[in-house]
Amino acid sequence: MLRILDLSGQSWPAAGITKSTIPRSTIDVDSVMSATKEIIAEVRNGSVASVLDLTEKFDGIRPAALRVPEAEISKAVSNLDSEFRAALLEAANRVRKVSEQQLRSRITTNLSPSGSVTTRWIPIDRVGLYVPGGRAAYPSSVIMNAVPAQVAGVLSMMIMSPPSKLNNGWPHQAILAAAGLLGVTEIYAVGGAQAIAMAAYGVGCEPVDFVTGPGNIYVTAAKRALNGLIGIDSEAGPTEVAIIADETADPTFVAADLNSQAEHDVVAAAVLITTSKELIAAVGDELKKQVEVAKHKERITAALTGVQSMAVLVDTIEQAVEVANSYAVEHLEIQTKNAKAVAESIRNAGAIFIGSYSPVSLGDYLAGSNHVLPTGGCACHSSGLSVESFSKLVTLIEYDKSALRDSAKFIQTLAINENLPAHWEAVAKRFENNE
Repeated sequence: MLRILDLSGQSWPAAGITKSTIPRSTIDVDSVMSATKEIIAEVRNGSVASVLDLTEKFDGIRPAALRVPEAEISKAVSNLDSEFRAALLEAANRVRKVSEQQLRSRITTNLSPSGSVTTRWIPIDRVGLYVPGGRAAYPSSVIMNAVPAQVAGVLSMMIMSPPSKLNNGWPHQAILAAAGLLGVTEIYAVGGAQAIAMAAYGVGCEPVDFVTGPGNIYVTAAKRALNGLIGIDSEAGPTEVAIIADETADPTFVAADLNSQAEHDVVAAAVLITTSKELIAAVGDELKKQVEVAKHKERITAALTGVQSMAVLVDTIEQAVEVANSYAVEHLEIQTKNAKAVAESIRNAGAIFIGSYSPVSLGDYLAGSNHVLPTGGCACHSSGLSVESFSKLVTLIEYDKSALRDSAKFIQTLAINENLPAHWEAVAKRFENNE
């Protein structure tokens, strides 16, 4: 089922490995940018009715209001199955524990006896959390977005999620319930580009400073178009997994993990990087069996046979690591001998899952890590969602007269060298009377 890219027997470390060695599905955000900007303009120049009109146009249902009544949220919480409730609370608890360890401390650096710089992390005032609800509802994404924001100390947050025909035009009950369990009661029944524009311009709500969360191509385009007016976490693309495996890997586990990510979308990427021809064959056999009985057989088949999915054959695990670092995948599993040591050599990945019993599914729900991760090769420069995403670094500079005097000659040299004499004068004026 997976096509094979044979990189064995080549000259390494070069071997012609580039970021495009393993191709990705092409999601052309520019192709929808013109339509997205029209939606944004309609929201910016319109009203709550404009947002509701767009919601009805794109989602086929018009909610009774943009903001979900708190009674609907409470009802969703009350209707929760006890096991589902316990699972949501346990997931939130684990993400909270990990997030609390990510909090940065205030640090003061003394550069002279009376001159210091303090770094202070301050939470963003107000954030908008986008939770998908089109093809499927993801209450776990409520947890992954809201909990680190709460731990960071964000003062105000709102959730945007598409209206559901199954819930009288309000977002899916599972999403409302997850939010309610976390104490988030400002929720809007709106999705797509219109949701991002509504939050950015404050149409029917208070405007936000920052938007997080994955969505469809129109959500991604809106985040790109509005970046600057608001901050964004990332431009989320199709989900992807790569698995580094050797002859010790269990082909049933490997196939199941590839299968689980392919279940997301027809453009999801599932990549096996291995030193074993025998494992490729065994995984192929397992995939045929597992896909045949899968609920989303057609979607999975399309993903696994797409250009973005493959098995890559290399000679050594060191070469597999090189391929993985070049690919910079969202989720990377290591199923090899000495998996922990192999993981330490990975530089570029959104999250790394070590050993046969740390599947991506664990990270999606209950590992305590965050599942909002960089896609499309962005793991070479970006991180997943965390407490730090919802904070901004502010520096506090405090020098007294003596400390400034000690620095003056260096400031003068640098300012004159850059032809900015007024910069030097701002210091010199303080010492004109030889004080």
